[in-house]
Amino acid sequence: MRDPAGAPVPNAAVAVELKGQPARPATGAAATMAQRDRQFQPQLLVVQTGTAVNFPNFDTVRHHVYSFSPTKKFELKLYSGTPAEPVVFDKPGIAQLGCNIHDRMSAHIVVVDTPLFGITDAKGEVTLNLPPGEHRLRLWATRMGNAAPSAQPLVVAAGAASVLKVELKD
Repeated sequence: MRDPAGAPVPNAAVAVELKGQPARPATGAAATMAQRDRQFQPQLLVVQTGTAVNFPNFDTVRHHVYSFSPTKKFELKLYSGTPAEPVVFDKPGIAQLGCNIHDRMSAHIVVVDTPLFGITDAKGEVTLNLPPGEHRLRLWATRMGNAAPSAQPLVVAAGAASVLKVELKD
């Protein structure tokens, strides 16, 4: 993925929804958004709708993790260790996270209605194994804030590996 100036867009969420296949929530899927060195790790997490996310705190100080985003509103009030219950992200969208104690702590969880997703690397690239057909490509980068992922059609040809070059519009 590249920006309008042609520079790679690292650490961006990419998801592909397959045409003709309804969105199904993940069953039993779990992910982790840790706090270490007074930062969220990772700062971008992509999960499928229905995924339970654990928030372990590996710091020696307590954190108060929250999201007021419409995608998932929650608060994990001052805690250390790992909360007993994970947070289930049950609808698609962007959840921006923060810590009421440490204002510089922030992260995003992108919730998608497909098991086909990834995060771009330093070169702005991600590899997904896609079946041939007409699909919908969804993209999101931090600079988009709480805006919904952008969407565009994607056609994958039968019998050949495809490399798709995508430009992220501002």
